[in-house]
Amino acid sequence: MARVALRLLVVEDDDPIRTALRWALEDEGYDVAEAVSGEDALAHVAVATPDLMVVDLMLGSMDGFAVIREVRRDHDLPIIVVSARADTHDIVAALEAGADDYVTKPFEVKEITARLRALRRRAGAGSGGTGTPDAGPAEVVLDRHPPAPLVLREMRGTVHRGEQQVPLTLTEFRLLCELASTPGRVFSRQALLERVWEHGFFGDERIVDVHIRRLRTKVELDAGAPRLVVTVRGLGYRLDPQ
Repeated sequence: MARVALRLLVVEDDDPIRTALRWALEDEGYDVAEAVSGEDALAHVAVATPDLMVVDLMLGSMDGFAVIREVRRDHDLPIIVVSARADTHDIVAALEAGADDYVTKPFEVKEITARLRALRRRAGAGSGGTGTPDAGPAEVVLDRHPPAPLVLREMRGTVHRGEQQVPLTLTEFRLLCELASTPGRVFSRQALLERVWEHGFFGDERIVDVHIRRLRTKVELDAGAPRLVVTVRGLGYRLDPQ
């Protein structure tokens, strides 16, 4: 049986860059669609949700930040930002909006394809466990406090608060799984980069802080006073089951 190509949407208003990306990604085996604006991108997603997205930030009336936020309302597909904006504020803002990775222009196309492959590996792990034979218990209760227990089912790729599934992105899920792999252990930011992102991210450990903040808003009863995902000042983060 022929393997079905993954659908990838490139959202880029610069014609030469968009065309170069499409050619390179088609060579990698992706079924590539193109969008030249934010509105065009959302129209594509509404008709046929892609498996992955590559999004520029500067798109005109509806920028890439808005596109990512809208897509994240209903979908957890991997999203990579490709942008000429290299300021830390822009990187953090894109990650806060829901992007999984960020690449600055100018870039080598092979860097984009490598990061897409890493995201796909994480997606596979998120949908069926870590990929290791000893994946731990079928489920872990992270928080027993009312109103309902918070349960991680790593092999199923889900987190539930009672009967309600918690809508984590792939990166947030992998980050929670790593912390939950050894409760009480302090993980440095660099260790989390190497384990969760695999290829790392600019050597900039602040990406971990951004994703930890996003994770807390979804799993903590009070994200402003976290008790589950705890900061250990100067060292990193640990998970303290409640």
